[in-house]
Amino acid sequence: MSVKGYILDLDGVICDTAGFHFKAWCRLAQEYGVTLDHQDHENLKGVDRETSLRYILGKADIHPDHSLLQRDMERKNQWYLDMVAGMTPDDLFPGTLQFLNRAKEHNIRIALGSASKNARLVLQKLNIEHLFDAIVDGSIVENGKPHPETFLKAAHLLQLKPEECIVFEDAPSGIRAAIAAGCTVIGIGKPESLKGARVVIPSLASFVPHH
Repeated sequence: MSVKGYILDLDGVICDTAGFHFKAWCRLAQEYGVTLDHQDHENLKGVDRETSLRYILGKADIHPDHSLLQRDMERKNQWYLDMVAGMTPDDLFPGTLQFLNRAKEHNIRIALGSASKNARLVLQKLNIEHLFDAIVDGSIVENGKPHPETFLKAAHLLQLKPEECIVFEDAPSGIRAAIAAGCTVIGIGKPESLKGARVVIPSLASFVPHH
C-alpha cells in the first residue's frame, strides 16, 4: 500500500524540546534527592506528564496523593513553558523544514502525534503549525504512548488507514505505539535504543522517500 501520510512526534524529532522536558524533570527530581541519568532520559522520552512524575517519585520511594501530583505537574510544566517561551524557528532541527515542504510537494498529508499538551504552542513558536493537516497532542488523547491511540487518531484525522502512514519517532514508547497502531515506523536517533523500527536514521534530514 502506498504511503499517503507522515505522522511526526515532536520532542526529539522536530526539535529538542525533549531536552527542555528533561531539564525540568531533573530540577524537580533534585528536590526529592533524586539525580536522573542518561537512562532515565531515555525512559522518560515520549511518556506523558503524570506517568513521568510517578516514575520520578517512585525513585524517591514516594507514593503521591492527587494534590501532590497536580502541584508538581503544574510546576514542572511552568518551568518547561519558561524554556519554550524563548524558542524561535532557529530551534528546528536542521532539514526539518525542507522535509515538511518536500512532503507537501508530493501531496503527503502531515500530522503531529505528540504526548505533549503544549505541542501546538511549540509548533507556533517554530512557525510550522500551518504545515500540519492534523495535530494530535496530550490534550485530546486519553491513553498515552505506548498505547496506539495517538497514531490511530492522527491517521483518522488525516482520513487515512494506519498502514498508509509512516510514523517518525525517537522514543521506545512511541515505536511500540506506532507498531501497535499498524503504521510503518522510522526511528530517529540511535538504533540500539529504537528496537522494532523499520529503519533508524539520525534525523529527518536523512530521510529519502521512495515514491
